[in-house]
Amino acid sequence: MKTLLTHPWLNLLTRTVVGSIFIFSSVEKTADPGAFAVLLDNYRLLPYDFSLAVATVLPWVELVCGVAVLAGIAHRGASLILGVLTIGFTVAVVSGLLRGLDISCGCYTLDPEVGKIGWSKVVENTGLILLFVFLVYSTGTRWTFDRMLDRSTVPEEHIS
Repeated sequence: MKTLLTHPWLNLLTRTVVGSIFIFSSVEKTADPGAFAVLLDNYRLLPYDFSLAVATVLPWVELVCGVAVLAGIAHRGASLILGVLTIGFTVAVVSGLLRGLDISCGCYTLDPEVGKIGWSKVVENTGLILLFVFLVYSTGTRWTFDRMLDRSTVPEEHIS
């Protein structure tokens, strides 16, 4: 397991996958927060006004954190934020499933006929959560902006 946590290619691949997922999923939602608020309201967990506020802010958090994870800029913190959000999304999906709701997930598209909630979404989110845990603990950060900007990794003989 320690070898996996230190592997830079695995870190890069994981950051590319999860960063891209959240960047992609945020684009349509940032353009139309009203439509996203309707999808959030379908879960019947929040008052509509609060759903609208969440729908306005959440996609930007997904976008900024997705870019941070992809680029390796404070990617551990961004991974932690996205992981906690994904746990929240999973709780909302499970709640909807247990209440028998037949609604769109609102995950990747605002089309209400695409991406209905289901147990496969819970499995997908669980996989994403595991990838975020990997990124939080991974030390294989060779190809990150954080690493490039960290002068403490430069050998002492090269520091003037």
